[in-house]
Amino acid sequence: MKNLNKSLKKRPYALLILWLGSILWAYSVQAKPKPVFSNGAIAYAYPVSGITIDGNLSDWKAKKLRKFPIKKVLFGRSAKNEADLSAYFHAGYDMATQSLYIVTVVTDESHVAAKKKGASWNSQDTYLLYLDPQHSIKGSGVLLYVLNQFNQRLSDPSESWDPSVWNATMDNVTFAFKRQGNTSVYECQIKLGDQLKVGKTIGLDHIVADRDETDPKSVSYVAWGGGGGKSQAPGRLGDLMIVKPKVATGTIQGKIAWKDKDAKGLPGHIRVTSTKNPALWAEARVNKQGEFSTELPVGKYKMGLAWGFYTGEGKNYKIAPLTHKVTVKANEVTQMPLIKLDVLPEIDKIPNKGILPNFTAKKAKQLDKFITAYQDYYKIPGVSLALIEKGKVIYHKTYGVKNNISGAKVTNETLFEAASITKTVFGFLVCRLAEQGIIDLDKPLYQYLPFKAIAHDKRYELITARHVLSHRTGFPNWAYNNPDGKIDIKFTPGTKYGYSGEGFEYLKRVVVKITGKDINTLLRKEVLEPLNLKNTYFMKDERLAKVVSNGHYGVYTSKISLPNAPGMAWSMHTEAKSFAEFALALRNRKGLKPETYDKMFKINTNVEREEAYARPHVKEFYGLSIWMEKGAMGEAFGHGGNNGDFQCQFKMYKDLDVGFVVFTNSDKGTQLNIALDQFLVTGKIKNPKK
Repeated sequence: MKNLNKSLKKRPYALLILWLGSILWAYSVQAKPKPVFSNGAIAYAYPVSGITIDGNLSDWKAKKLRKFPIKKVLFGRSAKNEADLSAYFHAGYDMATQSLYIVTVVTDESHVAAKKKGASWNSQDTYLLYLDPQHSIKGSGVLLYVLNQFNQRLSDPSESWDPSVWNATMDNVTFAFKRQGNTSVYECQIKLGDQLKVGKTIGLDHIVADRDETDPKSVSYVAWGGGGGKSQAPGRLGDLMIVKPKVATGTIQGKIAWKDKDAKGLPGHIRVTSTKNPALWAEARVNKQGEFSTELPVGKYKMGLAWGFYTGEGKNYKIAPLTHKVTVKANEVTQMPLIKLDVLPEIDKIPNKGILPNFTAKKAKQLDKFITAYQDYYKIPGVSLALIEKGKVIYHKTYGVKNNISGAKVTNETLFEAASITKTVFGFLVCRLAEQGIIDLDKPLYQYLPFKAIAHDKRYELITARHVLSHRTGFPNWAYNNPDGKIDIKFTPGTKYGYSGEGFEYLKRVVVKITGKDINTLLRKEVLEPLNLKNTYFMKDERLAKVVSNGHYGVYTSKISLPNAPGMAWSMHTEAKSFAEFALALRNRKGLKPETYDKMFKINTNVEREEAYARPHVKEFYGLSIWMEKGAMGEAFGHGGNNGDFQCQFKMYKDLDVGFVVFTNSDKGTQLNIALDQFLVTGKIKNPKK
């Protein structure tokens, strides 16, 4: 469902909708939801028979099944009371027909329905049912059923990261809706075939969207399990256990803690897997104190972690596998001994001196071993790499796979999300337009195009293109990170550094307004063609769809979600060899006048970092959309990018006349990028704060 399930890195309106469904080396961290590998919600499906799909609850009431509440507020206004909005569901199964039965009951004082086919999901009351029948620990595909009174559909499964769900249809679904008084009943029978087995867990979740007639602009969203982006990547659903009738259950309680007292934070979930039946597994939510508690069918279980890594306060911890086991006893609470998490040693393959310059065939083999070692340690599926020396690309290679589920290899054609590296390309465009007299870098942007959402704060009238390109607007990185989701100004524009993607998006709108041209056309005319940049895209394209990589959180593959419109803070897609042409253009001062390059590389901003991300061995600056540093290896420039499940970097060393471009399809790519910089150029930096 396009409006609900694109990646959270899209425009603010879409971001709010999609929310339902690193380290900063000049990085903009986009807001793809972090994976949770089950959100900790657990329910049970019991055997049923004689259920008629008609929206009538009488046959369900006769079964006396457990109610599971749908009450977690994800976004929008909270319900005034239970009469305003409350919901619950029952789950059952029938092995004779290999069917899963779900009935969801919503109490709502005001029901809004749209008869028109194709009416947007959020223009009416809608029930979203998420299902992962396979529930593989490798991260199988999620099916999203969009159900309302007059229209029902399956969100396009061909967009999934998992080829096994591409052929799913609505043909195996029977659905009924009934409204009686203040109650809406959504009733489903879904034939799952051999994916339905007693003693197995399947992924399940629900979101109820409630629009009130009295306030058509206000929508409430409640879910069963916590977290958004439920169809974007594996494991964001709750767990539904397919159990025998009258199955006995018990509760386990426990606590996790680090052996290393210096480690900060804790993993948010712990996995529990049946030792007898590995298909029966679920995840318990861990609170900030490390405590967990969950109800499970009787039996023996082993404990584990979905993530092999945990990131806290700028540090990454690789965690040793757990060996703890527990027996769940009927109607008893079993208190487990303290589970201590052991941090494994960090990988260290960095020499005291970098291997550049003077790259050789022998060094190429060393580099390949280095890349694959870090890929294995951090579980980075795919890499695209280019090395630059003396104005030429001297080495280009791809590694690994672009999709962990399918195993499809990364090739020279595979394109990656370039994330915030996009900002430097857009900045180049703006500098070209400034040369042509189309935009004045020091003219307040509101004089070109007012920004109504922030016009109440008169400080916004100070903001110029120069402020945007040097990250001094005072805007937040993204407005949706604010508690109210609204844009604001954190400090007087021009007075200090504050990284902001919002500023680049505002400047994009200004550029479109004053040129009368769409941004894609401008990029092609002013950047791609003059600099001969091939294989570079900023929005959805037929070829891009064929060659783009999936992103990954750990080993778990994310859904491909190509932008409908270019985002100048984040949306570029390319690969290392192609983008090396842009890095070389900057090195050779191509495409801009010498005086424009002088302005582009003039220090506009001193970069100040939080302590956890400090890099005391260098001084960092911003020019106009270009990041710069001064350190022991001389001056360097470039930019990094972090869209969550894609992380990348390009960096050019002026004095040494070497550089590199690296793209990864992983949330751990930054760890490789930092190590690669040291391996290639600086040599080992003792205890660098990244």
